[in-house]
Amino acid sequence: MLKCIDINIRGGNVEVKAKLTLEEFFALPEGDITYELVDGEAKPKLLPKRFHSRLTGIFCLLLTQWNQDRGEVGVEWAIRLKRKGHDWVPIPDLLYISADRDRGDRILDEACPVPPELAIEIISPDQSFGEISGKAIDYLNAGVSRVWIVDAKVKTITIFYPDSPPQTKRGDEVITDELFPGLEFTPGQIFDDAKIP
Repeated sequence: MLKCIDINIRGGNVEVKAKLTLEEFFALPEGDITYELVDGEAKPKLLPKRFHSRLTGIFCLLLTQWNQDRGEVGVEWAIRLKRKGHDWVPIPDLLYISADRDRGDRILDEACPVPPELAIEIISPDQSFGEISGKAIDYLNAGVSRVWIVDAKVKTITIFYPDSPPQTKRGDEVITDELFPGLEFTPGQIFDDAKIP
C-alpha cells in the first residue's frame, strides 16, 4: 500500500512522518485522550474545564428539549468531513443533525457520516477566537450549515453562516434561525443557566 508521507527539514535533519489514512485513524486504539484527524495527523483535543463542561450540558439540554425526534444531538461526536481536499475528523463539542440529513444506520456506532446542520465549539482557555473561527470556516466549507462559537470569557455566541458574515450575539439578543424552527434563546440565558461569572 502506498503511504503518504510528510517530510520536514529542520536544522539540517530530515524528519519523515507517515500521514494517517482515515481507516488507520479510526483503527487507533481508544484511550484517555480524544484525537481529531487533521492533515493526516492525530491531534489531541483539549480537555474541557468546568465552565466548558457546564456550557456543554446547558446546550445539550436546550437542543434535546427542542429536538423532539427531529434528528440527533451529539456530544463530542466525531464527523467524517473533508478539509482542503483531505480527510478531516473534527470533534465538535456538540452537533445537531436532522433525520432528513442523517439517513444512515442508527444502530452503527460510528462517526457522523455526513455534515450536520449545526456544530458548536466552546472556546477553551488555551484557545483563541481566531483559531476557532478558522475551524468554523473549515466546517462551513465542508458542508456544515451553521457553526456556533461560544466564548465564556466575554459571554458571546458567534454564529457562522455559509452565505453571510458571522453575527455575534450577547446579553438579551435573541437567537433564532429558520434552520431550527421554534428554537429561541439568548446568550444571557445560556451563561446564567451555566452559572458563568
